[in-house]
Amino acid sequence: MGRHPDEKYPPIEPYDRGMLDVGDGNLVYWEVCGNPEGKPAAVVHGGPGSGCTERARSSFDPERYRVVLFDQRNCGRSTPHASDPAVDLRYNTTDHLIADMERLRVHLGIDRWLLHGGSWGSTLILAYAERHPERVTEIVIPAVTTTRRSEIDWLYRGAGRFFPEAWDDFRAGVPEAASDATPDVLAAYARRTVDPDPAVRARATAGWCAWEDAVLSQEAYTGPPPFSGRPGRDRAALVRICSHYFSHGAWLEEGQLIRDAGRLAGIPGVLVHGRMDMGGPLITPWELAKAWPDAELTVIGDTGHLGGAASTRAVLAALDRFAGA
Repeated sequence: MGRHPDEKYPPIEPYDRGMLDVGDGNLVYWEVCGNPEGKPAAVVHGGPGSGCTERARSSFDPERYRVVLFDQRNCGRSTPHASDPAVDLRYNTTDHLIADMERLRVHLGIDRWLLHGGSWGSTLILAYAERHPERVTEIVIPAVTTTRRSEIDWLYRGAGRFFPEAWDDFRAGVPEAASDATPDVLAAYARRTVDPDPAVRARATAGWCAWEDAVLSQEAYTGPPPFSGRPGRDRAALVRICSHYFSHGAWLEEGQLIRDAGRLAGIPGVLVHGRMDMGGPLITPWELAKAWPDAELTVIGDTGHLGGAASTRAVLAALDRFAGA
């Protein structure tokens, strides 16, 4: 299918969808679009807690790919939804999400698949691929993260060097936090997202989103603010799941995804990262590319975490190249 290199493919609709019972009372929403006989690929969304989007379908040639999208536990169309403070997140960890991906792969009868996603999605992709390298054909990641505690500390404290006013507001949102240490601040926000008082939950959600938007405020984007502009239910789930994951270091050993990148040997990878990414500095993909023998790193000089035309072009080129592999 022909298209301009800077443009995604035309919008498409799923030809199949469902709710997968993954245990612990959780149902995960999934959908499949493109060519039923095409190369299997899975989109792993960010957040954690953002949910998959329709526009993610359009990164793939629908004539050559069988594209799987899914909402991770407790967000998007998956149930129960984390916007309800009564929903227990004890069964929502990185290990649970890895197991869900494997369960979905088996359910759909897929032997191996390409994985595509950025930001938190890249962390989950890397964790899954290092656990199940034999199930992954290629990996394409824009906006690389590995959710090291050092990365979390930068995003929720260190970046305050550039946005001191916004960080003061973010810290003031949880005066009960034991210290300015990032785990204390994030754990305090996590507690507030399940407070019995809806007003307390709403203020915590708004404060978290205001900080995230401040970190992205130097980037070019159109439309509402990336975090504050989301619908209320989705925003509440996103903040609750983010604070849950990041206050626990995503249940990963510090640096393990880069340390164990040798397990990805033989899996071609394309990493695309903006040099001006304030939320996820370039050092992370740089270190990952050095540790992963088959990774190609493309640095886009004038973009940040949200990407831009050059980032889109690089990702689409990689997905088109791998379509025939």
